[in-house]
Amino acid sequence: MQDKYAQVRLISKPENMLKTVYTACRTCYSADSPLNIYDCESAQDDEKMLKLINRVISSGHYSTIEHIQVSFAISNISRACSHQLVRHRHMSFSQKSQRYVKEKGQFDYLVPDTIDSNPELKQKFDEFMGKISEFYTELTENGIPAEDARAVLPNACSTSMVASLNLRELIHLANLRLCTRAQKEIRMLVKKMCDVLVQEEPWLKDYLVPKCERLGYCDEDKSCGRKPVKEK
Repeated sequence: MQDKYAQVRLISKPENMLKTVYTACRTCYSADSPLNIYDCESAQDDEKMLKLINRVISSGHYSTIEHIQVSFAISNISRACSHQLVRHRHMSFSQKSQRYVKEKGQFDYLVPDTIDSNPELKQKFDEFMGKISEFYTELTENGIPAEDARAVLPNACSTSMVASLNLRELIHLANLRLCTRAQKEIRMLVKKMCDVLVQEEPWLKDYLVPKCERLGYCDEDKSCGRKPVKEK
């Protein structure tokens, strides 16, 4: 059994993220060349750059933030969590393969908090994971290839990946998955992804938030009450 929460590290990002976004924004509204804009005095003033960036992004001109690509090393998440993450189509993934990586002994797995908080069910859950592990081992020891034996592995099974995405998709990911309607595990994962980036790029803090914070209202069928519902 693994620790409850994902391990996340930011492993790649542009050196001059703010200036790059500013240059993209300014280029759209300037007769000057991007090279001159990038090197100009205005591109050294964070406050001035942020003012333009905020105005451009608020207007819905999102192509200007697609030039920023970030990569994360992610481990200690369940297959259930990774299956949700890979549904985001504008991301790139390199994930631990259950076809080529054979489990040896008890495989690592994640226990949802709702099960973990119930001692009786938690015990049964652990015992069931043990039985699955035993059968998986029996299959592989009898010549069944890992790519077929993996059919018995559960969504709770631990996985790891490298995930990359541009800033537009990261904001979209945060807006959806930081919502309290999202499952807790992926909510915690995305929060860590956002937190490690904000540590290095504090100006992103106001963008990497639940969608209700950006919209000013909740558009979900069931609201947590954080913001008024859309109809109001």
